[in-house]
Amino acid sequence: MRSFAGFFVSSIEDPELILEQNVRDLNDQVPKMNESIAMVRANVTLLEKENAKYQQDVRELTAKVKAAIQAGRDDLAGQYASRLQIEKQALERNEQQLQIARAAYEKAMNVKKIFMREKERKTQEAMNAIRDARRAKWQSKVADAMESFQVAGIDATHDEMLRKVQEGAAVNEARMQMALESVDHQALSIEEEAEKLQANELVKQFKMEMGLDSPAPVSDVGEPAAKTIGKKVEIK
Repeated sequence: MRSFAGFFVSSIEDPELILEQNVRDLNDQVPKMNESIAMVRANVTLLEKENAKYQQDVRELTAKVKAAIQAGRDDLAGQYASRLQIEKQALERNEQQLQIARAAYEKAMNVKKIFMREKERKTQEAMNAIRDARRAKWQSKVADAMESFQVAGIDATHDEMLRKVQEGAAVNEARMQMALESVDHQALSIEEEAEKLQANELVKQFKMEMGLDSPAPVSDVGEPAAKTIGKKVEIK
């Protein structure tokens, strides 16, 4: 029960909800105003009909008075004259009421025109304010989200991870340097040179077998003939 009451109070204090309710109230007044104006207009129409009837009665009684006088019936003319006087008084009162009713109707229409113009202005102001309020709420949510990114400590975590990566890279680089320094580069160079000499000797042997090169001269001591590789080629 208290939570509902609290929600009700907070809803009342919410400017956006109040403005929306104001717009609804303004719109609800339009049908009531139209109904009141219709009643005023109906009164004008009724008085206009009564006024037309009184005018017709006055014309008819006037004609009867004249006809009775011409006929020498003064007694009858007097009766018609009395009724004519009553109808004229009624017509005069009706015309006064009709003028008042027409003025009231014209005033009611002016009031409606002013009300509708004011309603449109207030409605537009309310809708603009509601849009501003909703935009402000959205901006507040975005601001909260952006602040939460900074509060989460991403910067500190980022720097820490960079430091760890750099430390790991430095350790691996040092290990590679130590491994390279432990290799016997001199022995590796000797092996590479020996492989080159062997390759050169093989090339020479192929050239001799193909007759492209003469064998080396035999020394005085006498060395055994070099072994050949592949098929023996006869020299003519």
